[in-house]
Amino acid sequence: MISQIFILSSKGDHLIYKDFVSLFSSALFCLCLHLLILLQSHKGLHFIHARQGGLYWVASTKTNPSPFTIIEFLNRLAALTKDYCGSLSEKSVRMNFALIYELLDEMVDFGYIQTTSTDILKNFIQTEAVSSKPFSLFDLSNVGLFGAETQQSKVAPSVAASRPIMSSRGEQGGKNEIFVDVIERLSVVIGSKGVLMKADIHGEIKIKCFLPSCSGELMRIGLNEELSIGKSQLKGYSSAVRVDECRFHQAVKLDEFDTFRILKVCPSQGEQTVMQYQLCDELPCAPPFQLFPSVEKDYVNRSVNLSMVLIFLKLRCDLPPKSTALNVSITVPVPKGSTSMSQELSSPDQTAELQPKNKALLWEIPRFPGGAQLSALFKVDVPGLSSASLLEVGPVSMSFELPKQTCTGLQIRFLRLSPTQTGLSQRWVRYVTHSDSYTIRI
Repeated sequence: MISQIFILSSKGDHLIYKDFVSLFSSALFCLCLHLLILLQSHKGLHFIHARQGGLYWVASTKTNPSPFTIIEFLNRLAALTKDYCGSLSEKSVRMNFALIYELLDEMVDFGYIQTTSTDILKNFIQTEAVSSKPFSLFDLSNVGLFGAETQQSKVAPSVAASRPIMSSRGEQGGKNEIFVDVIERLSVVIGSKGVLMKADIHGEIKIKCFLPSCSGELMRIGLNEELSIGKSQLKGYSSAVRVDECRFHQAVKLDEFDTFRILKVCPSQGEQTVMQYQLCDELPCAPPFQLFPSVEKDYVNRSVNLSMVLIFLKLRCDLPPKSTALNVSITVPVPKGSTSMSQELSSPDQTAELQPKNKALLWEIPRFPGGAQLSALFKVDVPGLSSASLLEVGPVSMSFELPKQTCTGLQIRFLRLSPTQTGLSQRWVRYVTHSDSYTIRI
């Protein structure tokens, strides 16, 4: 049985608080984040939390329920909040506090969980969501949503899939839509000589449904026909697409998967992860970035032992020429005593800064075309620099986003809904690869 549910910001400010048994004093609530992080329990009141969207989703209980059940409920509460509010952030929670309280009233009754189904809750929720960023058909982004089947030339707005599932009742357009995201997270370690030492890929297929009524609808998602799972299913000497293992949502029907690589699912309103997969210790394609570093020591004034570190970085993007990497960020640790920095960048749209608190320099590139090569020279002033201090430079870590790219090569061949209805629904597919951990040793 749940005693209280509350949502905290990253700083510990309370955004949402729901007390089911009137046990929580105001003084204890003020210490909630301290108790949550350090103690986990106080006077027989136990705290269980999950962190989603930079917020703490917390439940407290005086009984001894299964913690995995509470964690699953908190994750589901965060997912429902995202479905109904459109996004998951402190701003969206503050703007939709009335809607979230209404959700909690329907989901939990006297501390007992009743339902977490979007299809059931939509029959009872009356409060309209307030979007933090209004949906606009004219808001086009570089990371577009591209259609499957015959819609390859259409582009949907980048914020289209981030709107609430319950739009205004007077709104007539933009309801019959389904968005499918193929998201991969890349973890790579590259040695000092450019040798790939480790590469892991974790991917998932997510669907977000905006159909006004999903009952009776069956969606068929066709994946690569040559997709093989595990080395035992390799066909011939190699396979175009391979993953080590995959997991499916319990609602997915797999009777056509082994033969035709087709997933069948009855979509429900909101966001749903239908498939998760991973590929370990292997990268089917070349790493998206190669770094060629050079670190040297130089003296500015030998009499006062004023010296600097010269860091020259040449970064190459090995994506296809028509591809582009977005929001590329390179972080380079520097010696502890670094005081200032000057830089020479190869293009004007780049930025760089020294972060003394983090003991690192940050080099940011908003757009990086495939096949291009950029360079930067950093001169970091370090009083009393020794040869041992040069060992503090590196390793380099990178973060980036690759739109329209999957490292495994997994693709959606088609999306089909049955039975076919009048007023065909719009179906959109997006491919995105994020850097989970991209480390290059110097």
